[in-house]
Amino acid sequence: MYGALWRVLPGPWWVRLLIVLVLLAAVLYGLFFSVFPWVSDIVYPQEVTVE
Repeated sequence: MYGALWRVLPGPWWVRLLIVLVLLAAVLYGLFFSVFPWVSDIVYPQEVTVE
């Protein structure tokens, strides 16, 4: 999968690396500011009891 992504991206290796880093940053931003807060509203780790 990663090899196919690398072959599809345009430009020399340093442009591809820059594109991959920007895409990774965008995915992490989306996770931290939309997905993780949504999941934290559903899952309450403080209410877990182990007996």
